[in-house]
Order: sequence, then structure tokens, then C-alpha cells
Amino acid sequence: MKTLKFTKMHGLGNDFMVIDGIGQSFDPTDAPLTQWADRHKGIGFDQLLLVEKPQSDAVDFRYRIFNADGSEVEQCGNGARCFVRFVVDKGLTDKHEIVVETAKGIIVPRLTEKGLVTVNMGKPRFRPSEIPFTPASDEVEDDVTHIVLIGLESVPVSCVNMGNPHAVIMVDDVETAPVEHWGEAIESHEQFPERVNVGFMQVVDKQHIRLRVYERGVGETQACGTGACAAVVAGVRLDLLEAGVPVRASLPGGDLYITWQEGTDVMMTGPVETVFEGELQY
Repeated sequence: MKTLKFTKMHGLGNDFMVIDGIGQSFDPTDAPLTQWADRHKGIGFDQLLLVEKPQSDAVDFRYRIFNADGSEVEQCGNGARCFVRFVVDKGLTDKHEIVVETAKGIIVPRLTEKGLVTVNMGKPRFRPSEIPFTPASDEVEDDVTHIVLIGLESVPVSCVNMGNPHAVIMVDDVETAPVEHWGEAIESHEQFPERVNVGFMQVVDKQHIRLRVYERGVGETQACGTGACAAVVAGVRLDLLEAGVPVRASLPGGDLYITWQEGTDVMMTGPVETVFEGELQY
């Protein structure tokens, strides 16, 4: 029997079980993650976040993310914000800006004086091989949008990799968008060999969007940081949103602010909250 201390946190309702893998021993391959993720019989979370020692002297921490289905993923923007708040609150660092190693590269989150967290999410990638995504044979690789077939429906998607893969769909109204149907179908579509997160974006004006995200291995969540980044990037590339200024992304759980222009890193700012501390045996 093993004893494990954990913290429950959320970023705009996107909730996490956060584990200090530095001060205590924890092997995620030896833990019942799917049971813990169950909202009726377990702790309940969208992702489990694991804080580990860095593998390089150039960074402060290593950051690993596991979905509710137990699969390990490359990046999570809301999780990154919770991560920096966690390591500061737990006294694992005295820095308010830290360098963090993820499966897809380095991120630099910063805790602001107002309690918000800003994360440099790095540069977005668009080439199909970088998503990864297999375009139709008659499509040009550099196209901003591609067509995905769902039955007899042709759905235009903008593909963006923000450390994890996203397919962004423009909709007239997020309230009536077929999030469950299209989200499930596109998440595991054969053109996305590593599955994909699916965002449904409604443009309110040049500096404001509404967004719902169907996350791979999770389903629809209250918020998705990388999904908000991907949506704003896609909107800027399509000239639907203003470049280089904070764009408000309104998700079911609340608002994030995303800033991006061509050739620069994506900056994301938003709140985080600690819900409770716990200890379990398994």
C-alpha cells in the first residue's frame, strides 16, 4: 500500500489532480489514474499533472500531463498555469517565473502580482507533419484550412500544434455547434494519427471569441488553454482576429487572454485556483 499527497486545482473549471513527484516517490504507470479521474468514485479531474525534477540544468522543472483515460499528452495550457502556482505555493521554488520542460519543448510560465499566470506557450506549428495530420491528396500543404469528411459532411478545419494537436472549426454560434458529434468524430479521425483536440470557435469581434473544446481522451471541458491559443492563432491567420493584441477567449469556465502575431510566441494569461489538498492510499 502506498500513500500519496495531492492537490486539486482548476483553471477556469478545467480541473487537475497535481502531484509533487520531487518530494515524494510516484510512478504514474503503477497508479490507477482512470479510477482517480472518475467523478463519482474517485477524485475527478480532466488531467493529472506531475511535477518532476528537470532532466537538464537549464530548466527548473519537468512537467508531465496525463488525461482522464490514462494517456500521457504533450502539453496543457491551463495545467501550465496551475503548475507554476503549485510549485510556488508548495515552496518548490522562490521564483515567480520558471522554465519548465515538457514533452514538446520548453515553456516559461510567470505568476503575476495580481495572481494571474502568464505562460509563453512558444510558437505555433502548422505543417501537416507537425500536427500530425494527413491532408486530402488534392489539398495544398500550406492551406490555412483543410477539409475533414464526417460521413457526407465536409468540415473545414484549421490545424495548429500548440505542443499538442488542435483542429479549429469556425461556427456561427457555439451554443448550437455539434460539439459532441463532430468532436468525437474528428478526435479519432483517420486523418489525425495521434488523435486531436477539436475547438469550436465563434468570432464575436476582432478581439473577442467564444470557444468550446472537445479534448482528446477527455471529452468537452470547461476550458482548454492550448485550445484557446490554437483558436486565436487560427483566427489571426484567417484575418478574423486582430494580431499582436490580447484577444479575449470566452470558454464555458471563464475568460483567457491570448496574444499572437505571425513569427512570435503565443502568450496566454488567465486565473488559477486551488480547490483542496488530499491524501490517498493505493
